[in-house]
Amino acid sequence: MKPWLKKTLFGIFGATLLLGGLSACTHGSHAGWSEDRVTEVRSKVVDRISSQLDLNDAQKQKLAVLADEIMAQRTAFRGQGADPRADFKALIAGDKFDRSRAQTLLEQKTQAVQGNAPKVIAALADFYDSLNPEQQKQVRDKLEQRHGGWGRG
Repeated sequence: MKPWLKKTLFGIFGATLLLGGLSACTHGSHAGWSEDRVTEVRSKVVDRISSQLDLNDAQKQKLAVLADEIMAQRTAFRGQGADPRADFKALIAGDKFDRSRAQTLLEQKTQAVQGNAPKVIAALADFYDSLNPEQQKQVRDKLEQRHGGWGRG
């Protein structure tokens, strides 16, 4: 894979993970975000990206599919109703770190990522491939501005 394409795909994937991160509040009572709020923020992010790239309707639909897949990936990774803090507390509840439980959690998370990642990658590829060359250049330029040299000078 060409370095610029790899960088672009990882950059878009990272940006879409941000969108997935916004959905993190659906399970966290400490954040106080309702499902409606998450949906609203997802919609605003999709609208902002659509506006910045001047997407047509077909491209917007592919972006929406990508956002849905990322949110599904996040839910699968996190687990339905799971509380990551409770999981971690259980690991350190005794006088020794529960290594076997930690390994089990790691395996569960890895399986969730591996099981859903192909759908996320396919949605990301479909979206990126639907962009015209100018839009793709905008994405690459944006990534270069934000991550050029890892922010070091």
